[in-house]
Amino acid sequence: MLQDKRVVSRSRCGIALLFLLCFIAFTLLSAGCTKTDRIPPGSAPLTVAVTIPPQKQFIERIGGDRVRVVVLVAPGANPHTHEPTPGQLAEIGKADLYTAVGSGIEFERVWMDKIRGVNPLMPVAESSRGIEMINGDPHTWLSPRNAMIMVNNSCEGLVNIDPNHEAFYRNNRDEYLAELTGLDRYISQTLAGASHREVMVSHAGWAYFARDYDLDLITIEEGGKEPTPGELEDLVRRARQDTITVVFASPEFSTKSAEVIAHEIRGRVVLISPLEEDYVENLYKVSVAFAGSWNNG
Repeated sequence: MLQDKRVVSRSRCGIALLFLLCFIAFTLLSAGCTKTDRIPPGSAPLTVAVTIPPQKQFIERIGGDRVRVVVLVAPGANPHTHEPTPGQLAEIGKADLYTAVGSGIEFERVWMDKIRGVNPLMPVAESSRGIEMINGDPHTWLSPRNAMIMVNNSCEGLVNIDPNHEAFYRNNRDEYLAELTGLDRYISQTLAGASHREVMVSHAGWAYFARDYDLDLITIEEGGKEPTPGELEDLVRRARQDTITVVFASPEFSTKSAEVIAHEIRGRVVLISPLEEDYVENLYKVSVAFAGSWNNG
C-alpha cells in the first residue's frame, strides 16, 4: 500500500514538472515575439477613423494589427466636397479614436461638429499640430517632413487610448519614421542639382513639398477656381519662358485647364495624386516625375 502511494506521488510530481517546463517554454517563446505583439484572444482591434487615405498608412504602420482604420474621404474623392455616407457615420459612432488632419481641410471644417456629435466621447487627435503652416494651406501631409510630425501626433493619440501597448506603438512609429527619413533623403537627392526648379501644377496642394525641396511652384488654380482666359494666357507665356513641357494635374480634380496649357506649349499632362493610400510609394513616384519633367525639358 505504501509503495502504491509512492508511485502515485512520483507520478503527480512528474506531471507537475512537465507542466512547469511547458509553461517556461511558452513564456520564453512569447517573450521572443515582441515584434508582432498579436492582439490577445478575445480583444478586438481598435477602430480608428481618419479623414484621408494617406493617414490610413500612418495609422496602420503605427498600430499594426491592433487597429482597424476607417477612411472617410475614399480614394478618388474630392476632400473639399465629399460628404460622409450614413454607413461611415455609423462607423464613427463605434470608433475609439478620430485622427483628424487638423490643418483646416474643408471636409473637417464642414463635418467635424457632426462627427463629434455622433460619438461625443470619442477622442480626437489633431495630427498637424506643430506644423508651420503656409498661408492656411491645409495640405500638410504632402511633405515627408510634415508627415513625420503627423505620425508622432497620431502615435500619441493611440498611446492615450491604449497605454498598455505604448511600447508596441512607439517601436512601430520609430520604424516608420526611419522609412520617412529615407524618403526625405531620396527626394532631396533626386531633385538636387537640377537646372530647372519650376513645376506647374493644376492644384495648390504641393506648396509644402515645394517649400521643403526648394521648388518654384506655378499653380493653375487659385482658391479652387479655374483660371480666366487672360490668366490662361499668362500661364502659357510663363510655361514657355521657363521651358516647361509637363503640366501636373490631380485625378481628383478637373484637368481641363492643364490640358489647354499642355496643348498650347506642345507638352503633356501627367497625373499625380495628393491622396494615394500608399503614401511612401506615391511620393517616390512624384519626385521622380518632377525630376523627369526637367530632364525632358
